[in-house]
Amino acid sequence: MTEQKPLRIGDLTVPLPLIQGGMGVGVSLSGLAGAVAKSGGIGLISTAQIGFRDPEFRKNPIETNLRVMKEELDKARAIAPKGILGFNIMVATKRYEDYVKAALKAGADIIVSGAGLPVDLPKYAKGFKTKLAPIVSSLKAAKLICKLWDRRYQTTPDLVVIEGPKAGGHLGFSEEELKTYTDASYEEEIKKIISAVRECGEKYHKEIPVVVAGGIYNGDDVQHMLEEVGADGVQVGTRFVTTEECDAPMSYKERYLNAKEEDIVITKSPVGMPGRAIRNSFLTADHTQENRQGECLQCLEKCNPAQIPYCITQALVNAVTEKTEQALLFCGSNAYRSERMETVPRVIADLFGFACNPA
Repeated sequence: MTEQKPLRIGDLTVPLPLIQGGMGVGVSLSGLAGAVAKSGGIGLISTAQIGFRDPEFRKNPIETNLRVMKEELDKARAIAPKGILGFNIMVATKRYEDYVKAALKAGADIIVSGAGLPVDLPKYAKGFKTKLAPIVSSLKAAKLICKLWDRRYQTTPDLVVIEGPKAGGHLGFSEEELKTYTDASYEEEIKKIISAVRECGEKYHKEIPVVVAGGIYNGDDVQHMLEEVGADGVQVGTRFVTTEECDAPMSYKERYLNAKEEDIVITKSPVGMPGRAIRNSFLTADHTQENRQGECLQCLEKCNPAQIPYCITQALVNAVTEKTEQALLFCGSNAYRSERMETVPRVIADLFGFACNPA
């Protein structure tokens, strides 16, 4: 592979054109984000119920999460003092604005935000130097974000992340779209989005890098996206799960290592969105009223505890607390390709085609 150009986001220079995808609950925290940032990429900490291990979480989940955000970023900074670090914040999060403000006050270099369109993100971030990166999955969404940010806040995104149909967790597609998109047809969509984003930046004489996510697993995938599709960088999540530095416990990583291709399925989350996960007994269980979580842990803005089949917070917390058969095990389309434990430097070396120096 040819020598990689750094990823330039305004006045921020990232040595490698790589973002580590935000994975929650408890999969990408300070350990993984710090290791990726130390190795030259952007390390993202997922804010999704980030304080789940804290003794105060059950009593006051949101305030606990907001406090733990600063604690996790500080720990990641200790690992990578000169690295680029930020947060992945879901728009669907209850009290989204407060999470954004907590990230800004904590000193995040970048906020990557999806699971809904972050139409008002610039309003919350006014006066801060933190870079703002919306996640989109379609040309329509990309155009809408650019239009609304221009009209309402006289600005543009600093970076755009395109999450494709092979990504993990909640997906920005209908079930029908997931069935009909092919690699070739979605790459045409990516190229249209890149063109629209370039046009968006012209008004402000600004180059807006575009990063592509979903299904990127090895060096060939990276090279294809950068050199043939025209992306400025890639976002990788699943490949980093089976690393020693990943914050998830070994029981979680073993589910990836043991998964077969037929175990990777599309499921419907309790909030009505399709998502990709590893098949287990939880996915096939009959979630009756008796199986629901007794307390609301204040995770998603539009969740109605009286109507959902199960609590998504508890299902995701189970995944990272040794209860993988009672858990929702989100993953990307290539999770079954994980065959052994690795380290973050070795994964990055494979992605970008250079020799790994473990030191």
